[in-house]
Amino acid sequence: MPESRENRRGRQHRPTVLLRLREAAARVDAATPPRRDRAVDALRALAILGVVLGHWLVTALVADGGALRAASPLGSMSWLAPVSWMFQTLAVFFMVGGHVATKSLASVRARGGTYGTWLSARMSRLFVPVAAVLTVWAVAAAGLLLGGASFVTVHTVVKLALSPLWFLLVFAVLTAATPWLVRLNPVWPLAVVLHVDLVRFGLGGPSWLGWVNLAAGWLVPYTVGAAWTRGELESPRAGWTLLLGGAAVTAALVGWAGYPASMVGVPGAAVSNLDPPTLAAVAFGLAQCGLALLLRERLRRAMRRPPLWAAVAALNLSAMTVFLWHQTAMMATTATGLFAGRLPGLHTLPDGLDWVAWRLLWVPVFAAVLGVCWAAFHSYERGPRQRGGRASRVVRVHRGRTGPADVKAARNA
Repeated sequence: MPESRENRRGRQHRPTVLLRLREAAARVDAATPPRRDRAVDALRALAILGVVLGHWLVTALVADGGALRAASPLGSMSWLAPVSWMFQTLAVFFMVGGHVATKSLASVRARGGTYGTWLSARMSRLFVPVAAVLTVWAVAAAGLLLGGASFVTVHTVVKLALSPLWFLLVFAVLTAATPWLVRLNPVWPLAVVLHVDLVRFGLGGPSWLGWVNLAAGWLVPYTVGAAWTRGELESPRAGWTLLLGGAAVTAALVGWAGYPASMVGVPGAAVSNLDPPTLAAVAFGLAQCGLALLLRERLRRAMRRPPLWAAVAALNLSAMTVFLWHQTAMMATTATGLFAGRLPGLHTLPDGLDWVAWRLLWVPVFAAVLGVCWAAFHSYERGPRQRGGRASRVVRVHRGRTGPADVKAARNA
């Protein structure tokens, strides 16, 4: 039977698309400066993916009496706690942030630049995209209330959608303090976390004291990143020390000191390891940092593959957009799904393996909606320097050309 024209066109088109993708990846790879440490970008990408998938898998919105309330599968299925161990990757993000910030500040100063211009550029990259998400959710909240949605529902979805902003505030404070943190040993903020927990849990101190750890706890991996910049963590021994020491301390705190096994907050739980950070969360973060340091060389080798590197570069260019809008993607899917009724894995109580199975099926839908959000708002992350100037020049690579997007991905990932 002769092949139809449509089938022939489809068969011819697929290789063309794949060829173009390979060529684009090769251009990004060729345009990347040889001295760039691609492992840094790979670790940042893994940290962002961990946070996104973690939120999508352990955050549930239950339709209850016409309102939506937050829940978590970790509340009724505590044996799922290891899921939080895999996806609670903020410590790696802070470590990479500390490494990149201290390294870039040193580079700017070496070229005669000032702290003020360096900080202004970094704060703009952080907070310009925030303005967009705040504006959208201010309008959405007003529309929901005027449309008759209950205050409980609006409070729940807005709180979850904007919950990533606490992280940015802490990260911004640490970034601004980078000149004073360049030489700080991570042992000092770790000692603060230890003493805060001793007073809070061991001596019956006030619960508000735990919020001191909001800065001190994340300062620990941030200063680990600074130590990386100083060249103090190049030996595999440093990575193994952090990995094994952090894991042993975490196990002891969870097994004998009564700390929760989950490394993320669980609605209704008496104590959260993350809100604010506890000694267990910080020790676990150090173990993750140790593992990340040990994986650097393997990641560098993996990033020599143009397709992998192009994907990592693209994700790094959109890191803020993905981080800020991933919860909105889940909220939008959940709210829209209500028109079809109470859907399993989306509006039902997360109390069994059937919910887990359904939630895994919803993850690609969340990703697709996040793609729509990215298309609408990623321009806020690029900023004016991405729309012109050096980053948008056309650079020749061997016999081909590297387009503006390829150069941006290579230089700014």
